Amino acid sequence: MARLDNSAEHPLPVRVVAQEIGRWIARLGEIWIEGQIAQLSRRPGVSTHFLTLRDTDANISLSVTCARGVLEDSITEGSRVVLRARPDFYLERGALSLRATQIRHVGVGELLAAIERLKRVLAAEGLFAADRKLRLPFLPSAIGLITGRASAAERDVVENVRRRAPGARFAVENVAVQGTSAVSEIVGALERLDADPDVDVIVIARGGGGVEDLLPFSNETLLRAVSSARTPVISAIGHESDQPLLDLVADLAASTPTDAAKRVVPDLAEERALIDGLQARARHCIRRRVANELDLMAGLPERLTATISQRLLGERRQVEELIERASRRTRALVGAGQTDVDHLLARVQALSPQATLDRGYAVVSRTDGAVVRSPDDALGELRVRVAAGAFTAERVPDAQ
Repeated sequence: MARLDNSAEHPLPVRVVAQEIGRWIARLGEIWIEGQIAQLSRRPGVSTHFLTLRDTDANISLSVTCARGVLEDSITEGSRVVLRARPDFYLERGALSLRATQIRHVGVGELLAAIERLKRVLAAEGLFAADRKLRLPFLPSAIGLITGRASAAERDVVENVRRRAPGARFAVENVAVQGTSAVSEIVGALERLDADPDVDVIVIARGGGGVEDLLPFSNETLLRAVSSARTPVISAIGHESDQPLLDLVADLAASTPTDAAKRVVPDLAEERALIDGLQARARHCIRRRVANELDLMAGLPERLTATISQRLLGERRQVEELIERASRRTRALVGAGQTDVDHLLARVQALSPQATLDRGYAVVSRTDGAVVRSPDDALGELRVRVAAGAFTAERVPDAQ
């Protein structure tokens, strides 16, 4: 298509722009589209039906028209369908719509196959991993509850929680739990509760239903929102046999809404009974321990006296033995010393001059004290010392 000459000085008329848009859209031809019927208008006697086809993962929709014979009676609002249509641009209204030539109802088998494909994709990304699960609080200050308005699921959760914990507080978000708006409403409620600082845990609850009824809880947008939540999320969807993908992504999967109530708070009556039992056991253990200690202390003085007496007696015996050993050692040392002294004294006496004198010898000295050792030394008066005493003498000249 040739480029249009267009500027502020040469603006294009609305009709020209609309015609160009129509030509571009007409070039798309027929295409296959999958979605969910949000609104359906069947007018008796009118050959054309009008419906709104909504994306299952986003809040986006398109208007669709079709001939009466194209739309099967089994297709109703909320049905998942695949249709073949040609885009049309209505110049008068400037509106885009699809003209459907074929509409097929997506069967349960196809829905389950799509869920299984999504399950494999999310599992490969690790959204089901156990290490991603958040731990539930023991006693939440406030419980966020996402459920249908005035539903049995809401009643089951609230009544059973308050039966177990009478003071429990709730932040309830009533939303559509099936149909075209369910996913967007549930995701919005989840985001509001996740941002509430008072909410410690969030329960998403719904009663049982068919595969199509529970489709919102296997929706990729919802699953990723739950995986990204900072607040622990409990899935309580349907009955025990139902297992939407939300059960795999949530931090805890409860089999029913009633089971979720039992998991989200402890039974205060049971906890009190447990505490009372523990206190009774503690008191019994303390009493038994005290009684044992009293029994031990009852005979303690006698045992201490006997023990101390035996210890003192033993220590006294040890002291006496030590004294006796010391005495024997001392006597032995004194005896050995006396013997050594006697031997030394005998040697000293044997070597003393007195002993020599006692054997008949005499010591001759002059008056000046010099000992006479030769005849030439014997001059003048001499002093003679014998064993019994001393006397003076004088040398007699030798006879001629």
